[in-house]
Amino acid sequence: MLAKVLSAALVGVDAVPVAVEVSLERGLPCFLVVGLPDAAVRESRDRVAAAFRHARLEFPAARVTVNLAPADLRKEGTWYDLAIAVGLLAATRQIPERRLAGRVVLGELSLDGGVRPVRGVLAVALEAARLGWQGLVVPRDNAAEAGAAGALDVVAVASLAETIAWARGQALPEAATPPPAAAPFAPSPDPLAGIRGQATAKRALEIAAAGGHGILFVGPPGTGKTLLARALPDLLPPLGRSEALEVSRIHSVAGALAPGQALLERPPFRAPHMSASAAGILGGGFPFRPGELSLAHHGVLFLDELPEFSRSVLEALRQPLESGEVVLVRARGSVRLPARVQLVAAMNPCPCGFLGHPRRACRCAPSVIARYRGRISGPLLERIDLVVEVPVETKEAARLWREPATDERSDGARARVLAARAFARSATRPATPNARLSAADLPRAAALAPDADRLLADAAARWSLSARAVHRTLRVARTIADLGGRTSLMAQDIAESLSLRHETADAAGRSRAV
Repeated sequence: MLAKVLSAALVGVDAVPVAVEVSLERGLPCFLVVGLPDAAVRESRDRVAAAFRHARLEFPAARVTVNLAPADLRKEGTWYDLAIAVGLLAATRQIPERRLAGRVVLGELSLDGGVRPVRGVLAVALEAARLGWQGLVVPRDNAAEAGAAGALDVVAVASLAETIAWARGQALPEAATPPPAAAPFAPSPDPLAGIRGQATAKRALEIAAAGGHGILFVGPPGTGKTLLARALPDLLPPLGRSEALEVSRIHSVAGALAPGQALLERPPFRAPHMSASAAGILGGGFPFRPGELSLAHHGVLFLDELPEFSRSVLEALRQPLESGEVVLVRARGSVRLPARVQLVAAMNPCPCGFLGHPRRACRCAPSVIARYRGRISGPLLERIDLVVEVPVETKEAARLWREPATDERSDGARARVLAARAFARSATRPATPNARLSAADLPRAAALAPDADRLLADAAARWSLSARAVHRTLRVARTIADLGGRTSLMAQDIAESLSLRHETADAAGRSRAV
């Protein structure tokens, strides 16, 4: 007897169809799983057998062979449990196989027959919708994300008994309404209003939000660098439908969606620790997991204490920041992961943190400072559009916080950011943030007034700016002009763009502009 059930495997953040073939033959009772299964898949035979016993189902006393096709694709995880169990039931004629036609079955079985949630259901649902399959049978906690793909009949089950009832045409019990899922990042009521002073840094943050530019804050401890970085997601517009599907698919594959959560509506904010490995940032491992770069897709990746990250991690960021994707090449093959992120970083001016502090002396030797800043390579800095100094406020902290808040509020900055993005969309230029304008698009998108052209030419000659630096200056100036509602770039736009590049090496006795 033979039965076939549809399931899927994950390759990166994409789903690949897998056929679960269950064959029963005469011979000594045994249970074999073939088709390149990992340890978790091989252990499914014990979970399935225990679930059958607790549900008082007939477990076949025969030679059972389960083939996961295609057999040359490695299968990982526990979500084949339900498909194998359903295949056994269909092969022993305990349920009709016709009910399974065109449906993907996913779910992990507990020993008592319960169906536990699994990761990657949204990726499978999107692939099923693309291929025109009929629907999915998924754990109840995964029903919301499966339904987010649309145009699919989603059957949500909480146990093996409910799966059998559905397969026999019986009604399923009503599912309890899941609690509202928490957003991955919940900003404070007004993040910017909690930062007193720092007008230049706030202006730079607004420019970064309007144009999607990467930004690096440099300043002593306690000046608000981290608060500024964490305020950025609150200035960004919500995700569109296609962007929300992309981001949620990645989080689903990583197992980062909360139970009952369908789609992420806000740009993600990821802040990995400085001890994160290259695999943790880029992705990898066994079983495979997307890294922090991909989890921040269409959102913000915040690297606090930037020089403290390992050199291999920082250098590995260069290609993804340029191309918007991570390409992992391993002996088993290559995987492409989306990684279109807005990088926000923060660092101290020196190891002790007090270089240039008006009231505290720096204890670092010039060679130590040079070595500290040398951990961040020039090519990486070239990919960060804004490098902004965050100085110590001149007022004493106690006096500063006693005064009433009169600084910029997030709602006003957000309104200007949305207006600038709307102005950019109304112009005849590519539908992409200014930070991603290509060199071929810049002459048309960033038309220069005569005085702006002269200023940029003088700056390029005086500071020996590279072609990449000139393009970066034009992209930032384009965003500044969008915030001001100007079609052409004026001299003031070029001047402000040039000013938002901090000379990080002054105190070390160097004059290299970054």
